Amino acid sequence: MNIKVCGITDMKQLQQLDGLDIEFAGLIFYPESPRYVGDKLSGKDVKKADFDLRKVGVFVNPELIDVLDAIDEYGLDVVQLHGDESPEMCDDLSTEVEVIKAFRITGNEDIDELVAPYDAVCDYYLFDTGGLKESFGGTGQQFDWNILSKAKIEKPFFLSGGIGVEDLTRVKAFKHPDLFGVDVNSRFESAPGIKDMSKILHLKMAMK
Repeated sequence: MNIKVCGITDMKQLQQLDGLDIEFAGLIFYPESPRYVGDKLSGKDVKKADFDLRKVGVFVNPELIDVLDAIDEYGLDVVQLHGDESPEMCDDLSTEVEVIKAFRITGNEDIDELVAPYDAVCDYYLFDTGGLKESFGGTGQQFDWNILSKAKIEKPFFLSGGIGVEDLTRVKAFKHPDLFGVDVNSRFESAPGIKDMSKILHLKMAMK
């Protein structure tokens, strides 16, 4: 089970995640988020660091040029598009980096119909809670994962949305052939953008 820790704002914590063999670290480029990385982490420092983990830039309805600039400045390996980005934008970016398309789930969607336009232009999907406030404001709400169990999906996906330590048993019990990893954020923090590394270590051990 791959682990993506999102909302990193501190260079030392990025290094600690790499030391724990966490596979993906999310840097949020959405200015309205309390975990906005733009004024907290030096792109130059991040780019020159020798990490095994994959650096994921998280964007919400960005301009293409802004994503391309961030890829270059921070040395991003992956971009996650969390808004209403078009398949065409995903296709354009897929020539530069791997692409995660995030979908905000309320519980009434036909998952396979939702993802179909992106099937040929993304590398991964991510399924999260129903709104930007939940995703980036740290309210830690969840959606009913059963909606995913009934879908084919047929692409590696991350399970996200308010996952905490108390949910790890349920995460391990959730079965889908395309489940690739979990994405965690606010429930593993001591403050917005500051991760509780003891909880991250617990997560890593529990997901083995």
